[in-house]
Amino acid sequence: MARQSISFTRPNDEWLKAQVDNQEYSSKSELVNDLIRQARNQQIEIDWIKAKLDKAENSGFNNDSKKQILAQAKSKIND
Repeated sequence: MARQSISFTRPNDEWLKAQVDNQEYSSKSELVNDLIRQARNQQIEIDWIKAKLDKAENSGFNNDSKKQILAQAKSKIND
C-alpha cells in the first residue's frame, strides 16, 4: 500500500479524530480510504446518470403527453 503524507485543516482533523475515538474506524487512514471509496462509487453513479441523460437528450423529442410517457416508463419497468 502506498504511503502518503497529507495535511488536514483543524476542523477536518478534529472530525477524523472523533471518528477514530468513537471506534467507527481503527485509524485515520482507514477512514480516509473509506471516504475515497465512497467518493469513487458516487462518481460511478454520477457517470452512469450522465450517460443516461446524454442518451435521452440525443434520442430526440416527441409529442407524447405526460400520461403516455409515464405509461411507457412503467411498462419498461415491468418488462
